[in-house]
Amino acid sequence: MDLIDIVGLVFTILSIVVLADVIVAWVLDPFHPVRSFLDSIVQPMLDPIRRILPPVSGIDFSPFVLLIVLRIVQSLVLRILVSAF
Repeated sequence: MDLIDIVGLVFTILSIVVLADVIVAWVLDPFHPVRSFLDSIVQPMLDPIRRILPPVSGIDFSPFVLLIVLRIVQSLVLRILVSAF
């Protein structure tokens, strides 16, 4: 497994954690240990997005925006790594 694969895997896992946090937020109590753990990973990334994009009609689009940003950053990082090696 080379560096490019590892970076791709890290971004994939991070995207899955974001999606899991969204799903868990619907079904688990805010103080549940699993939800607290996922929130501790995802919330620091969502906070800057929420300052720019507040919820619209009670719907929080920040996780969707975060997933798009993660894909863009992943693409840029992988492009840099491919050109460097």
